[in-house]
Amino acid sequence: MHNEYNKTLVFIAGCAGLAFFGITMLALGPVLSHLSEGANALPATLSVGIIAGTVIFGPVVDKSGYKGLLITGAALALCGIQGLAHLTAMPLLHLSMLMLGVGGGILNGETNALVADIYDDKTRGGRLSALGAFYCIGALLWTLLNYFMEGNYTLPLNTVSAIMVVFILFFAGIRFPKPKPYNNISVSKMAGLLKSPALLLFAFLLFFQSGFEGISGNFTIRFLENTQGMAAGAATLSLTWFTIGMLAGRLPMGFLMKKLSGVAMLYLYLSVAFAGVALLYFSASAGSVYAATALIGLGVGATYPVVFNFLGGTFKELSGTVFSIAIFIGLCGQFSFNKIIGVLFDKAQFGYFPFALAFAIAMILILLPAAKSKLKNKTIYTN
Repeated sequence: MHNEYNKTLVFIAGCAGLAFFGITMLALGPVLSHLSEGANALPATLSVGIIAGTVIFGPVVDKSGYKGLLITGAALALCGIQGLAHLTAMPLLHLSMLMLGVGGGILNGETNALVADIYDDKTRGGRLSALGAFYCIGALLWTLLNYFMEGNYTLPLNTVSAIMVVFILFFAGIRFPKPKPYNNISVSKMAGLLKSPALLLFAFLLFFQSGFEGISGNFTIRFLENTQGMAAGAATLSLTWFTIGMLAGRLPMGFLMKKLSGVAMLYLYLSVAFAGVALLYFSASAGSVYAATALIGLGVGATYPVVFNFLGGTFKELSGTVFSIAIFIGLCGQFSFNKIIGVLFDKAQFGYFPFALAFAIAMILILLPAAKSKLKNKTIYTN
């Protein structure tokens, strides 16, 4: 099987797909102010689509393979971006956001499962880390396109669309791993995964990780505006530093994984994130705020690659379904944290924000050793 596809080309395909997901997550930001009344409901539609795509991809890739669904996910995301660029009727914009979300959810989950599948235990972690860096690259590319093409929001959307067309053709022209052997897959095995303590503990670890990332992206600006008195532009720049920090943290992970265990690496990175949260709480200047958000981004950038490395190495037969379950529970955490902090901010309780970040980090640190210990259990799922 390994001789039928080129690992390097498949890895490039995965990196491109995850970069497109990075764009998906930020696509609405620069566009919302240009749309008509009712546009503030579009992010919710995008979120519903991402959750749907996350649920769909796992069982499909385990039974049918990666190629067709990767092309489908990218094509859906492309249609959504083009709808955002050229449509004005609100029902059609909601349909576009649903397509963009479903496509993005497929791309996010499938690319991680794909890279976890094609590499062995010695190289999987480093490759997943490098893959994760391309999420940051996609997000930064989108930010820079909008910065340099300011005033014409359709031009960045069309530029990204042209790049996506090129890569969809690339996906169609290369070979991917074959589907899992059919006799290894059954509905009972998939359902039995929900009884695996290791999977559930790692999934709830991602619940808090995604909650952390969600409120960082959605509420940091309002926190800085209301507690630090920062102008909107200066506060928005903090998110760029967060993304730069995450990228800087993920780039050396392939090397560090050869020197440290996954658990030790997460403790190291999350300690940096905790220091960043403390600095954010005590910051008195824009410079210290940017340093804090960069440290936070660097520190939380390791969690998903390390967890996916553990899960991909343990649940090889049903890796797509396992990733689907884990990411879905992670997205539930993102929704929950966003809801709670949103309610607190509506009541002008801005001071709780850094404590929520610290709480999420603490829960990850508590769950990590328990989750890792369960991997020693050879019974992965119940038939």
